[in-house]
Amino acid sequence: MELFILLPFKVFLKISGIQRIVVDTNMGSYGFLPQRLDCIAALIPGILTYETQQGSIHYIAVDEGILTKTENKVQISVRNAIAGADLGKLREAIETEFKNLDEKERETRKSVAKLETEFIQGIKKLRQT
Repeated sequence: MELFILLPFKVFLKISGIQRIVVDTNMGSYGFLPQRLDCIAALIPGILTYETQQGSIHYIAVDEGILTKTENKVQISVRNAIAGADLGKLREAIETEFKNLDEKERETRKSVAKLETEFIQGIKKLRQT
């Protein structure tokens, strides 16, 4: 199989000769083999595992995103990804980086909503005068 991991701003990984892939979805962990039917899956932050035809196993921490499998091509689009061999450090990265990003995103959205509300109230005051 061919594996493509796409980030919003670049291609993180493009590799062929993949024997199997295991990902975490919102419905549990799923494995993908070359013969598996085409499908789409929603990914949650977790560890993606892939094995090459030579038998080496690689781990990548991925943020939430979408996986699509069509024939022998697996394309994964995520917000962020971190490659590494040490599973402990990858799990720690998921906990700190990806979940902290979600918290920062919530704070940013609150700030933007507050600015929008103040802007609309300012326009209403201008119309009343």
